[in-house]
Amino acid sequence: MIPRIEISKDKKLIGKQLKMSLVDNKTPTLWKSFMQQKKQISNVVNAALYSIQVYDASLDFKNFNPHTVFTKWAAAEVTDYNAIPNAMESFILPGGMYAVFIHKGKTSDFPKTMQYIFGTWLPQSKYNLDQRPHFEILGEKYKNNSEDSEEEVWIPIKDKILS
Repeated sequence: MIPRIEISKDKKLIGKQLKMSLVDNKTPTLWKSFMQQKKQISNVVNAALYSIQVYDASLDFKNFNPHTVFTKWAAAEVTDYNAIPNAMESFILPGGMYAVFIHKGKTSDFPKTMQYIFGTWLPQSKYNLDQRPHFEILGEKYKNNSEDSEEEVWIPIKDKILS
């Protein structure tokens, strides 16, 4: 699994957020709530959806544990913030350099992808993890919990030499 390296610009998003951990995973609740209101977002850029994880700046991923609390967003990219539906919020996804991986398969296989990224690829790469949100883009090839599903996994990185 070799990533492509992308430089992304800031993105304007509208969505919903919840604090959670892997042990107290509220992802299905978050997405159900978001999807019930998604059609109220009038100025979407495209059909892709964003699943975003915002971690505390002090988090050391080498010592990540399933009880670590983070904020998860379910969101869509928008052209502006002129019409934010009730019970939704705006979020600016900061631009920068990202390693983009393709996760193929069921949601239950996702931990294997993350283990490879953080346990194998990142330590052997010329990059360090950057302190920006991590996210997945659920595009046209995403099929919820299907063997045929594909999603892009965006990991914020910076050059080891420059950091």
